[in-house]
Amino acid sequence: MSNPVAATIKEIAERLKVSPSTVSRALNNNTRIGKETRDKIQQLAKELNYEPNARAIFFKKQKSYVIGVVVPFIREEFFSQAISGIEAAAMENNYTILFGQSYDDPDRELTVLNAMKRQGVDGILISLSKKTRFAGQEAEFEKLGKPIVFFDRVPGTDQAHQVYCNVYKGTVQMVNWLMGKGYKRIALINGPGELLASRQRLKGYMDAISARKLKVNMQLVETTDFSKEATTRVVNGLLKMKSPPNAIISFNEYVHMDAVRAAEEKGIRINQELLFASYANLAITGYTAHPPVLSIEQFPYQQGEKAVEMLIRVLDEPHTEAFLQEEIDPQLIVHY
Repeated sequence: MSNPVAATIKEIAERLKVSPSTVSRALNNNTRIGKETRDKIQQLAKELNYEPNARAIFFKKQKSYVIGVVVPFIREEFFSQAISGIEAAAMENNYTILFGQSYDDPDRELTVLNAMKRQGVDGILISLSKKTRFAGQEAEFEKLGKPIVFFDRVPGTDQAHQVYCNVYKGTVQMVNWLMGKGYKRIALINGPGELLASRQRLKGYMDAISARKLKVNMQLVETTDFSKEATTRVVNGLLKMKSPPNAIISFNEYVHMDAVRAAEEKGIRINQELLFASYANLAITGYTAHPPVLSIEQFPYQQGEKAVEMLIRVLDEPHTEAFLQEEIDPQLIVHY
């Protein structure tokens, strides 16, 4: 059985012998139309399966009610959680989502952003690629002419709307916990220097060690580009040191899993001879043989929700000059 064809404003007007403008006002509950007439029009519209013409409404309001979302990789659990939060908050506010992936490539990132501009999105949420230098590409983002809210991987400037978790605080908490348990040779496998999150991790690491009147051994600080090969190489290097680390903090759970595998291949007893800590507290590590003993919860779902709320606020108040900042406190999670 086929669905009934939805009526138009013109058909409703002809049936009730009123003007189409009267029907339109009544369906929008305009009090200029008498209550009795409004009730009749709304009742008939319901009976005839009337649905508003979304395209006409969007044209009138100059809005598409579509938000563009760009992340490095949708497949990563952190970003899939953030997307779930974005989608839930968007639907609650009658917006839909258009997704794109940068694959951690700045050129592709701009290509996706420009495609979203052509699609007529109202605004954009983005978590930057690991290679994006916002200071050098700021003009490219401004050319989009769309409100942008950055989340998680945000630019290192206060001249942008952004939602992020303070991983500096989380790193200080993590180092303090490890030091308190007697782990003095703590290594940090950090991410690319372009990322603000990498710089925050390093600063938290150095400040926490320095606060204990200890010298920071920069030989224990390594960098990975997130590839398995790079992470394996730096772990092998750390294990060859005259005084190798007794704890390793990895940039995220994916780096952690590669680091654990590299250490296992060298015969290291994981979380006994060498303790592992990480960031994000993703559920995926619970299915591995050696999850991190410590993890920093960064609340990706909540970041996504708050990013949508911030963007809608910017869209509703387009003339505001202040850049909005939302900082989420991290939580140290101990898994044993």
